[in-house]
Parts: sequence; structure tokens; C-alpha cells
Amino acid sequence: MTDSIENNPDAIRDRLKAARAAQDPIETRRGGLLIRGRLYTWLATTRAEQEERGEPTYQNVAAFWSMPEEPQLQPLLYQWVEEEGISVSLPVVTGPNQPLEFRVWTPDTPMQAGAFGISEPQGPVAPTPDVVLVPTLGYTRKGDRIGYGKGYYDRTLAHLKKTGHSPYAMGVAWACGDLARMGVQHTPMNHDYPLNAILTDKGWALK
Repeated sequence: MTDSIENNPDAIRDRLKAARAAQDPIETRRGGLLIRGRLYTWLATTRAEQEERGEPTYQNVAAFWSMPEEPQLQPLLYQWVEEEGISVSLPVVTGPNQPLEFRVWTPDTPMQAGAFGISEPQGPVAPTPDVVLVPTLGYTRKGDRIGYGKGYYDRTLAHLKKTGHSPYAMGVAWACGDLARMGVQHTPMNHDYPLNAILTDKGWALK
């Protein structure tokens, strides 16, 4: 059926946004805290294991500036920069159908509203990221992602791979975005870039 939700990305996004909006605010605050804690532990553990193996450690993290309805990452970004010495960058939209550009962020970096009203840093261009945190509206446990429909992260990750870089791509989502739990059979498009991991307020959906 051509009008089924499986064949209608906009309808899927509408359902995902409605499920997100229906969450208890107290639970989302708690969920955001749990996501930050798991993410902090994951990066610290991964870096320690890399060091033990004599490998280069993840140093450059491309994060995102959370919108109010998304898991709030900002406190963790401050902690990474101020306490852990991690280099954090944030995405900047340079134009339609272009890959994102990541610019260095620190607590002192001037910010301004970008193309979609999301705060963007006015710092220098960042080093190539080792890890990319990807805002994720809906997901499957195979690493498929539904975002906001503009394709910026798919283009960006594909562009990085084409230039010889394959950062660890981690989706950050609310657990209510699990498409299987919604009864949606999602088939990714050819241009969709699969995620390496997906972290939610209820734990790891993929790791």
C-alpha cells in the first residue's frame, strides 16, 4: 500500500515526534542524565582500552547542541572540555545538500542561530572527528536511523568515509524512537548511512 506508514517517511516522523512529546518531563530529565552518564563511561572506557592496546585514543568528538526536545548533552560537553581535555566540535550548516562542517566548541565559543535555528559555534574548523554523535529521531536495532529529513548526517558521514575517514557514528535517541516497538517495518534508503551504535535513555539499543 503506497499510503502505509512504512512508505511514508513524513508520517513516521510525525509519529516519532508525537511519541517524544508525550514523554513525562521528569522521565526525560532523568533519561538525559542516564544518557550522559553512559556516554561519559563509554568514552572513558574506550580510550583506556585503546591506550592499553597502544592505539591512538579517541580525542575529537563531534557532538550536537541539543534542542529542548532532545536528550540534553550540554552538561557533558562542558565536562569533556573542562575536565577531560576532549576536543569537542559542533555542526555548522554551510548550505543545502552540503556535508556539515564541524567547528571547535568550548564554553567560551560565541554561538549564533544557524539555518534551522540551532545554535552553531563561531570557532575555527575542527580536526576530523574520531566520534560523531548523531541526533536520532527513530532507529532500528540494526543501526538504521531516521533523522529530520534533510540528510545532513548521511551526507556528512559518507563524505568523511570518501575522504578516508570513518569515525565511530553513535546515534543518541529516546527509547520511544524504536521503530520495531512502534510496529513500523523500516527499509533504509541507499543513501542512508548506518550507525555503529545507538544509545538511549533505556540503555544501548546497539553497541
